[in-house]
Amino acid sequence: MAQLKDDCFAFGGELIPLDDALDDLQRRITCMVSVEQVATVDAVGRILAEDMRADRDVPPHDNSAVDGYAVYFDDLNRDHDSRLPVCARIAAGHPLDRPSTRGEAYRIFTGAPMPEGPDGGPDTIYMEEDCERDGDFVILPAGLKSGSNRRKRGEDVKTGDRVVGKGSRMRPQEVGMAASVGCATLPVFEKLKVAVFSTGDEICDPSAAAPTGSIYDSNRYSTQAQLRDLGCRVTDIGILPDDQKTITAALKSAALDHHLLITSGGVSAGEEDHVKAAVASLGAINLWRLAIKPGRPIALGQVGNAAFIGLPGNPVAAMVTFMTIARGVILMLSGGTEIVAQRYPVKIGFNHEKKLGRREWVRVRLKKEKNGDLVAHKPHSGGSGILTSMVDADGLVELTEETQSVAISDTVSFLPFSEVMR
Repeated sequence: MAQLKDDCFAFGGELIPLDDALDDLQRRITCMVSVEQVATVDAVGRILAEDMRADRDVPPHDNSAVDGYAVYFDDLNRDHDSRLPVCARIAAGHPLDRPSTRGEAYRIFTGAPMPEGPDGGPDTIYMEEDCERDGDFVILPAGLKSGSNRRKRGEDVKTGDRVVGKGSRMRPQEVGMAASVGCATLPVFEKLKVAVFSTGDEICDPSAAAPTGSIYDSNRYSTQAQLRDLGCRVTDIGILPDDQKTITAALKSAALDHHLLITSGGVSAGEEDHVKAAVASLGAINLWRLAIKPGRPIALGQVGNAAFIGLPGNPVAAMVTFMTIARGVILMLSGGTEIVAQRYPVKIGFNHEKKLGRREWVRVRLKKEKNGDLVAHKPHSGGSGILTSMVDADGLVELTEETQSVAISDTVSFLPFSEVMR
């Protein structure tokens, strides 16, 4: 009996290993956007265009880490309680209005500046709950270490430190850091302008009825959501018919005022897949047919001065290739440098075989076992058109080209969806 060829991977020519493709992309791609200044509070999700350096120490002065009593450690009795007079009250934003004096205690609150005085001023702080107040005196127990509960000037950041690097995507913590060093505005890269459209006579927008033989267009919606999550400015071109002339005209027009064009479908080898030919007629396809599953027919190239990414038509393949390939390309075009999402080791809860020489991603949901281990399980069918398998999953198990099989309890590499999208 004659054996059927192995699915769509049988199409002629060698497939490109993923790492080779990504290395080639990093050599080719440069930032396509200009720099603008935005208010720091509006910078979350934006990519920093210059190193952020501190022009002040953080904190700017020694201060208290707790509510309590500031004292000179050398004034304390090492073996017994100490009894000192409470001579002033120091709150945050209200420094002591005179030099400190040896033999005194000072009521101090969290964040308040340490008083200055002889021998550098008080150096140790007792927590309020560890002390006993006796009128104008405070009783301090023995045993506290010198320097306890005192934050030192520049403990977090010193003047001149690089606190956030160019190309970093600003998260709430980086926004807070910028504010802490006195940055009211920040230089960031402008938002990448991206045009998105789908192709296919069978595709209908969810806003209209779907006649017999048609399907609703999920890819255009999920792709736009992923792009907006990356901070892109998105133009929805809509759905184009399977007509090369129409597709070519749309690509040519969109390339005039967008940095990136993203299509869904039309980049395989079928008679009705016209996108690849249209791109080639206007520019170039630089990479096509990667050794991956799902998503082999992803295409990358350029149309005029715009970059081009052709995602596969199957909804799972479109989302997975966006997360694992297109996302890094978009971040590089946007000026980003942190383009590789973090993977984590987990145990696998099923047996799986794959082809050698191909990178593969398997949709999984994590479950915590009684021993505390996180174990990856398949939600259900793994077909490239089964979008519910993405809804039911927490992320992807990534299996390298050298892997042929994995078995229950093997350790595998897990890419959480939370690393690559909200």
